[in-house]
Amino acid sequence: MINTPTRALLTGCLCAVLLSGCGEQRSAPEQELRAWVDSGIEAAEAKERRRLVGMVSPAYADARGNERSDIEDLLRVYMFRQNRIVLLPDIEEITVYDDTAAMIVMTVAMAGKSDGVLGFSADAYRFALELEKDAGEWHLISARWGELGDELR
Repeated sequence: MINTPTRALLTGCLCAVLLSGCGEQRSAPEQELRAWVDSGIEAAEAKERRRLVGMVSPAYADARGNERSDIEDLLRVYMFRQNRIVLLPDIEEITVYDDTAAMIVMTVAMAGKSDGVLGFSADAYRFALELEKDAGEWHLISARWGELGDELR
């Protein structure tokens, strides 16, 4: 016969094992997209602008009239102004269409350390990213963004 503390421990372990299988299963494209976001965060924090620009489609266009070169210029300015960049992403939703197109909605808290008057800046933005898978790789084809609480443009 199993004593009460051992039974409680075994019951707890069994529940943990059973509940671990109840988690949401992620599709292969969703896993790839989460890895894409992680790679972008890593590149931004390392100030690897070329790597980030490589994640943007040459055909990029957005509602603000930006093209890929404009996004590269925005990244160049931001990285030039910040000595250190820290990003905290929160992916709200990933929608995959036919395994070759996707939308990622996310919030990103951004902090930067600079040589400016205050030496520190912090913002939070919400993004809606549209991606397309081409030749086995995901690339950003369009984006809308705005400060947290503002409308995405």
